[in-house]
Amino acid sequence: MKVLEEQELKQIVGGGFSFGIGALIGAGITFLIGLIDGFVRPLGCN
Repeated sequence: MKVLEEQELKQIVGGGFSFGIGALIGAGITFLIGLIDGFVRPLGCN
């Protein structure tokens, strides 16, 4: 096993999960649920 120096530790980049990606996935799921709900249970305008 290799011991990493502080400078080497700062250069490591990995699989971060940003807020933007999470928001985009959430918005997509919400849209799909609304789309399916509209086809299954259509409601007329009042």
